[in-house]
This record gives sequence, structure tokens and C-alpha cells, in this order.
Amino acid sequence: MPELPPRLKVLYPFDGRVFTSSGGRLNYVDSGEGPAVVMLHGNPTWSFFYRDLILSMSDRHRCLALDHLGCGFSDKPQDADYTLAGHVERACEWLLNSGVSSFHLVVHDWGGAIGFGVADKMRERVRGITILNTAAYTFSSIPLRISVCRIPLLGAWLVRGANGFVRAATRMTTVEPLSEAVAEGYQYPYRSWSDRVAVHRFVRDIPMNSRHPSWNTLKSIENSLSHWKTKPVQIVWGMRDWCFHQQFLQRWETLYPQARLLHLEKSGHYLFEDEGEQAIEAISAFSASL
Repeated sequence: MPELPPRLKVLYPFDGRVFTSSGGRLNYVDSGEGPAVVMLHGNPTWSFFYRDLILSMSDRHRCLALDHLGCGFSDKPQDADYTLAGHVERACEWLLNSGVSSFHLVVHDWGGAIGFGVADKMRERVRGITILNTAAYTFSSIPLRISVCRIPLLGAWLVRGANGFVRAATRMTTVEPLSEAVAEGYQYPYRSWSDRVAVHRFVRDIPMNSRHPSWNTLKSIENSLSHWKTKPVQIVWGMRDWCFHQQFLQRWETLYPQARLLHLEKSGHYLFEDEGEQAIEAISAFSASL
């Protein structure tokens, strides 16, 4: 992991560790001791998204937060398997290598599909799941501003050339504006065309029909969701998220009527930035109950 500037090291004071997966080296945080909490991020974030949760829980939990291949400070090969199945496989490799026998899984954004894919393959190890503004099932539409980033040539220029996806995310994912330092922290690993390979590939990998290469993987994950209907599940949701909006939340609430619920009325997609104290308190309490 490269050395962060001092202004960012204050926000993210972790020494990165490295696991060599089948697709490349994966950077991750492994902080604290005790029952394990595994955190999987989405696009276009990295383990920085979970920094405050790690700092809050690592005095009594072993907190593990992965940077997916192409994200954060993990390797960014230009010609790699960036499909949903590839991310699930590498996350499983990482967890099997970690020595963790059981864990509380926390998922956000694309980390939802990846995380539930991992959970399906490691059912006996999952003590409980916290769901944060995400989906792990097929859906019929996506926002126009994301659809534009999938257009051939134009999408690559917008996402990889102009850095439009990462920069827009620092402005459009919260109710209150991010501080300059926090916005820089989210953008720091994505400073060039090559750095942004996975950001673009995540956008392209959203399966909208059965012809898409990741459709069957997502359908398989969707079919596995019923397993968790009688298991400990918590939903913590930023209610002012324009991307993972309330229809996604309603789907989760229908799937898991037994779930603990926390609706954060003043939070956008990056809910830890808007109402982090409330979100962290709920996740900590849920983890302590498992």
C-alpha cells in the first residue's frame, strides 16, 4: 500500500495488508481482536468507506475490510476478470486465508451482491448480515446518469478519462457536502485512466437482461437470499439515496420481515458521512447481539 499524505492518514490510519488472490494482490484492513466483522464496499469506493466503523469497533472486534481487485490500493490489472463471479471468488479466497471461522458481514452498494455471493458459499460462517443501501437481486432499471456511463466509448471517456464517476460520487452521495479531505480520500486511489479500470468495469457489469455475462451469477445469488429469512439480519438505510432508493429498501423489507431496521432520514448513499454516529451505533449493537 502506498504511503498516504498525512492529511489522509489521519482519516485512514491503517497499515494495509496484502493477500495474493487468483487475480492479483488485494489490499485489506485487519484491525483489532475479537469476533470478526467483514466489510465489503461497492463502486466507486474502497475500504476508506468503512474507516469510522473500523475505528469504532476494533477495540472489541476483529475488523476486516477488503479493497476489491481494481479498487483502493489493490492491484489494478487492465485485463482481468472484473465480473461479479470474479469478485465473489476472490473475496472467498481472501476470507478462507484469513483464518476467520465466523463473521458478521456488512455490505454496501456492489458489496451487497458480492457479499451475498460470498455468504452463499460460506453459509456456516456467517453469524449475521448488515445491509446498507445495496441490492443483491435483479432489477429492471437504473438511473440515467449511470446508464450514460455504460455507453460504448462515451462511457469509457466519462468514467476513465474525465473521472466523472468518482468525482460525481463525492458530490451526489451525501446530503451534507463532504469535507475537502474526505472527498480527496475517496478519490485518492483513482487518479489516472488505468487506476479507474474497475470503476468502469463495475458499471458495465450491471446485468440488466439475461444476455449479460453476469446475469446468471446475480440470479443465483438472488435465489439464495431466502436462506437468510430466519437468520439475524439488520437493514440500515440512507433514505435520501437517489440510486438505491426506497423501492430497493422495500424489497429487502419484504425479503426479511424479521430484520432489525434503522431508517436514516437525513442520509444519502454514503450514509456513514451523513449520519455515521447513528449507523455505527446500530451496527455495533447488532454485532454484540450475535
